[in-house]
Amino acid sequence: MTESKSMILGCAGKTLTQDEIRFYGDERPWGFILFARNVGEPEQIRDLVASMRESVGRPDAPVFIDQEGGRVQRLRPPLAPNYPAGAAIGDLYRKDREAGLRAAWLLSRLHAFDLLNLGVTADCLPVLDVPIEGASDVIGSRAYGKDPETVATLGKAAAEGLLAGGVLPVMKHVPGHGRAFSDSHLELPTVTTPIEELRAHDFAPFKALNHLPAAMTAHVVYAAIDPNGPATTSAKVIKDVVRGEIGFDGLLISDDTSMKALSGDFPSKAASILAAGCDLVLHCNGVMEEMAGIASRTTALEGKSLERAERALTYINQRDAADEAAVRAEFATYFEAAA
Repeated sequence: MTESKSMILGCAGKTLTQDEIRFYGDERPWGFILFARNVGEPEQIRDLVASMRESVGRPDAPVFIDQEGGRVQRLRPPLAPNYPAGAAIGDLYRKDREAGLRAAWLLSRLHAFDLLNLGVTADCLPVLDVPIEGASDVIGSRAYGKDPETVATLGKAAAEGLLAGGVLPVMKHVPGHGRAFSDSHLELPTVTTPIEELRAHDFAPFKALNHLPAAMTAHVVYAAIDPNGPATTSAKVIKDVVRGEIGFDGLLISDDTSMKALSGDFPSKAASILAAGCDLVLHCNGVMEEMAGIASRTTALEGKSLERAERALTYINQRDAADEAAVRAEFATYFEAAA
């Protein structure tokens, strides 16, 4: 089998162009990611996913999506119901802990049904960021709550629901985006909070769930750890905090390199991300020129990174025998998801 490169790429539209097919075949991304622009009818999505895998000659190439519920949900009716956001699950949990936990698990189990039906095998969920008052709304209602215990507890249930359904969970955004006062899609946030407070609040949910197979970084500067660069490109944050204090030894994926928070051209972004200790470079917008830049400095997936990637794939398609109609009916007793 041809070795893969340490990157996950998007595509421009609802079908692959001949240029994209050639590019993926030559550059061999380890995985792919879908966005709303790629999503149409069920058969179209299945065909797109199949053609992505065919382009790299790997039937097990993972295909990722952001399917949280609330405002971050790429599959919408009629492909999937409009599901509640993390904050709504958190509200239920604060009223009735058992109900909130069960609803978090059920929602993720439903995501797994929805995604695997289309050939999508990884969901960028759970969101483990813990927002503070006044922070940017980029996380906002996506978070389960404003305390680490609620976030960790519901995040664990959400991850377990995906795993039960044979879908790879990707926790985000390590080591925590909840304190950022700006949107990293648009600019680079800097957090000046002392490290002791970060440990107790921001890092805690990730540490509690450090056994999960995959995580996505935060494009956030933590001045108390490394004032010179965001977590995504900081060897100090990744080595000392993500791998060290938090104790995460799973597959570490950068957040999207096409976000405005990262400076420099695309070749230098890719090189910096891998040099810092991320296992995979993520590029989402499907712009060919940018993808070519990423590919030009992305190396073969090998060594410890390859081990982590292969281990992550073992979580896919190991699913339970849950009945979809029964899961939907039970979830509806907590939330009336709009069809």
